[in-house]
Amino acid sequence: MEEMANNGIAAHWLYKSPEDEVPKGTHARARQWVKGVLELQQRAGNSLEFIESVKIDLFPDEVYVFTPKGRIMEMPKGSTAVDFAYAVHTDVGNTCIACRVNRRLAPLSQPLESGSTVEIVTAPGARPNPAWLNFVVTGKARTHIRHALKLQRRSESINLGERLLSKALSGFETSLDKISAERIQQVLTEYHMEYVEDLLEDIGLGNRMAYVIARRLISHENEEAPALEGPLAIRGTEGLVLNYAKCCTPIPGDPIVGHLSAGKGMVVHLETCRNIADVRHNPDKCIQLSWSKDVTGEFNVELRVELEHQRGLIALLAGSVNAADGNIEKIGMDERDGRISVVQLVVSVHDRVHLARVIKKLRAIKGVTRITRVKA
Repeated sequence: MEEMANNGIAAHWLYKSPEDEVPKGTHARARQWVKGVLELQQRAGNSLEFIESVKIDLFPDEVYVFTPKGRIMEMPKGSTAVDFAYAVHTDVGNTCIACRVNRRLAPLSQPLESGSTVEIVTAPGARPNPAWLNFVVTGKARTHIRHALKLQRRSESINLGERLLSKALSGFETSLDKISAERIQQVLTEYHMEYVEDLLEDIGLGNRMAYVIARRLISHENEEAPALEGPLAIRGTEGLVLNYAKCCTPIPGDPIVGHLSAGKGMVVHLETCRNIADVRHNPDKCIQLSWSKDVTGEFNVELRVELEHQRGLIALLAGSVNAADGNIEKIGMDERDGRISVVQLVVSVHDRVHLARVIKKLRAIKGVTRITRVKA
């Protein structure tokens, strides 16, 4: 540590030395550290992010953990399994889905202790979770997670932007493939962009309207944009560029619209949501949506249950929701008077049919007088 403090990265010649002149001891450690700093600099999105990562790694306390093959890994104190995964290899961290500490499944956020054996469980196609940024401590893990999330957000934005533009162009009875490369390049130059993907990303993020770009591409700026040939289908797997409004909690089967928010992508609302009443019929802000037939995932919906107060009330409600293959995400209770209780349930369901099964089970509870779905 004294040599590191005295020389630090001032030994710039180390990383430029030929591979056959392998430095020993302190020089080897200094060279390895400099290479790590260079990697952080290449991956960092900006200078502030780079400085943050270097500050994290400058003077850490260490813990020593083992890989399944017995290799000792030196980690900063407070490191988690995600930090360990990225220390092993970037691809291991990016595809991490679970971990075993001393052969037992453990949370990814659990701090590691010296002497533990850590095994990372990976899956092809897995992606980093934005929540990991809340508990990772190493600069390498933080930098690579941010980098992967940026790439994922860009990919999903391009995909959504392409679908929105294709839907807008279909109203003019054409498609992006039928538009000449020269005309596309003219539009890109007009918007000071180099690639078509940049334009599609801007559309997907809500920074530009698809129908405006469509009119630019076909050079019919003086004509009214025709109505689209039906709503855009939502599959439920759009990820980082599509969110579901918490005010009205739409679920598959509900009539929905998409509210385009600059820089945030699209937010899905119920058609009757009061929060978008002012922009509901504004084509610059809203687009008609529908649910795809193969929509997947779980969606939260809030229910208000009024029933007679009784012992074991929470257990009865939980049992009924579980019997309908639902899951309670949140529960709260108010006592309206000494006899009637009002319970707010946030339940995860697959679609309206599933919600109907959950409500049917809840109605079967003795003493239930009213069940309503909470909407904005």
